[in-house]
Amino acid sequence: MPDTGNRRILAFDFGTRRIGVASGQELLGTGQPLAMIPARDGIPDWQQVEKLLAEWQPDIVVVGLPLNMDDTENDMCARARKFGKRLHGRYHVPVEMVDERLTSFEAKGDVMAAGGSRDFGRHGVDDRAAVLILETWCREQTGKPD
Repeated sequence: MPDTGNRRILAFDFGTRRIGVASGQELLGTGQPLAMIPARDGIPDWQQVEKLLAEWQPDIVVVGLPLNMDDTENDMCARARKFGKRLHGRYHVPVEMVDERLTSFEAKGDVMAAGGSRDFGRHGVDDRAAVLILETWCREQTGKPD
C-alpha cells in the first residue's frame, strides 16, 4: 500500500436505487465522478462493483454515512455500514465510513448552478455526491477545514 497521502481512493454514495462512485487520489484531494450503479433495494450489481475495483485498484474505499443533522444514525446508516462491510468482505479492501451529510443536497445545487437537469429521479447526482464524499475524506486526512 502506498504511503499515507498518496493513496488511490474509490468513494461510494450508497443508495437504495443507485450507488454513486467516484475515484481520486489522496495527494490531490480531489475526485471525479465514475459511475452510477443501479441497485435493487440497496443491493448493487456486484459485477459492476468488482469491475470498477479491478480497473481502479484503490488502496482504500470510502463509503458515505448519511448521519442525521443531530449526529444520530438512522436506517440508511445501518445499510451504508452493511454495504461497506460487504465491500471489505468480498474484495478485501480497507473501507472507511465518512460523514456525508448534505452531499446530495450540495451535488444537486452544483448541477442546477451549471444549468443541468432538475429531474434527479432520472438524472441522479449520486456520482457527484461520491466526489464530495471522497473530497471530505481527503480533507479529514490532512486536517484541513471545509
